Amino acid sequence: MNGVTGRMGTNQHLLRSIAAIIEQGGLQLGANEVIVPDPILVGRNEDKLKALCKRAGVKKWSTDLDAVLADDAYEIYFDSQTTGRRADGVRNAVKAGKSIYCEKPSAVNSKTALELYQLCQDAGIKNGVVQDKLWLPGMLKVKRLFENGFFGDLLSVRGEFGYWVFEGHTIPAQRPSWNYRKEDDGGIIVDMLCHWRYVLDHLFGKVKSVSCLGATHILERIDEQGKPYKCTADDSAYATFELENGVIAHFNSSWNVRVRRDDLLTLQIDGSKGSAVAGLRDVKIQHYGNTPKPIWNPDIAQPIDFFEGWAEVPEQEVYDNAFKVQWEMFLRHVVKDEPFPFTLLEGAKGVQLAELGIQSWEERRWVDVPDLD
Repeated sequence: MNGVTGRMGTNQHLLRSIAAIIEQGGLQLGANEVIVPDPILVGRNEDKLKALCKRAGVKKWSTDLDAVLADDAYEIYFDSQTTGRRADGVRNAVKAGKSIYCEKPSAVNSKTALELYQLCQDAGIKNGVVQDKLWLPGMLKVKRLFENGFFGDLLSVRGEFGYWVFEGHTIPAQRPSWNYRKEDDGGIIVDMLCHWRYVLDHLFGKVKSVSCLGATHILERIDEQGKPYKCTADDSAYATFELENGVIAHFNSSWNVRVRRDDLLTLQIDGSKGSAVAGLRDVKIQHYGNTPKPIWNPDIAQPIDFFEGWAEVPEQEVYDNAFKVQWEMFLRHVVKDEPFPFTLLEGAKGVQLAELGIQSWEERRWVDVPDLD
């Protein structure tokens, strides 16, 4: 596990996924078969690695990636480094014959992302990329609504994502400074359009074209050393997607918005027979038969409480951590050869959409999304 001393790698991949799988006794495959991960943490900072091993109950760590890659005891290489370092790590792991699993974005550009996928394919190596939001309880509930025909004909999807990230002048920032520097591969378009690609492709319809406008609203922030720095990356994105099935999707993504909605991410999905508003965990629905009939009249107080006619989708299943669920799928893929469609090709599609979003912003126009399959 390379680069898991960062926030996402520590919390989601190590503590809530791999350490949690070990703690539960491994991943049970049958009455007499279980997968128990045996991780080694790799990074550049010895003190951080030691502290994280102690925290996670992991015994092994190393600052020598080459030596670990040469060790046949380790079958899977996981990369959660900053995006700019990922390609070299994956290339070296392919040469060592390891199965590859990595965070998104899988590379800094789609050419490199496709190269990494092709290297794995040519070497016959199993590979995957993190697509965590597909296993959030809210998204799984939406999937079930589709399976039960709740929406009728799908019409549109509207996504609102983001929250206020403090600049650091008085209140400390809650995100790393590299996120806001283009020269360090930062930017919300690169970060979030990779997510919206797999959410749209797998839940609502394949993305056909994109129109995107980015912005850098906050021009100066304070870094981890308490020094001011100039923000050179986009911190907000306003993107519209046309899907191949005719559905229109629009996503606002911002680190400069104060939340007045149900969750940090909400999706409103409107269909001919019903609508849903999905957060990370909860989903509220309104069927055609429960839809009120408003009349426009600004001269009187609104007589309809528009929040009242929505029902909450109940907890009909047990939901595990989304990252852990995908980790278990990948472990099954490696050990038992079970299907795993979320390959590095899916990662390349996410990077591609981010690139096209930036192109759309720069050229102030709609951009078609070429097929990578």
